[in-house]
Amino acid sequence: MEHLLAKRFRGFYPVIIDIETSGLTAQTDAILEIAAIFPAMDEQGYLYCADKIHFHVQPFEGANLDPKALEFTGIDPFNPLRGAVDERDALTDIFKLVRKHQKLNDCNRSIIVAHNAAFDQGFINKATERCNLKRVPFHPFATFDTATMAGLILGQTVLAKACEQANIAYDNNEAHSALYDTEVTAELFFYMVNKFKALGGWPV
Repeated sequence: MEHLLAKRFRGFYPVIIDIETSGLTAQTDAILEIAAIFPAMDEQGYLYCADKIHFHVQPFEGANLDPKALEFTGIDPFNPLRGAVDERDALTDIFKLVRKHQKLNDCNRSIIVAHNAAFDQGFINKATERCNLKRVPFHPFATFDTATMAGLILGQTVLAKACEQANIAYDNNEAHSALYDTEVTAELFFYMVNKFKALGGWPV
């Protein structure tokens, strides 16, 4: 079987990710929620969702918890009903699933896809360093940023406005949940990549 996805992204496996945090600074603020979506590619070369994973995350010891950030996301970090796990456990399970799908698609490395991806990547890199995790599957600095892609393709960089331009439903009441935002970002990413394919921009 020809692995079209690996061919499409020069051996990179794209993983769509969103995080919710306790602030804006990766060095001091905590990841409170993280979700990832794993794509596959059909025989015609179009992307679709193959798998997903989602965790509520406990703040690491000593983490800064900015009240404004918590109000913005609506997350109570210490609510026992969240079922939050340690950031090491969350990242370990996500990395295992990343490697699984990377192997299934015959890719040699994975790459983070996110809206304003430098933000998510910075927090993930810092948490990975803090947890002393090895064998990180993601490229250390390269990303696919859907904000940049949407600015080029749709003329919009704000996620809600880009979705509106692409006729993708976006519910502001559901926004700032990592799972919801990941699902929407994945749909937007698939839309842009698949549209380019449909227009003949990527021969297979």
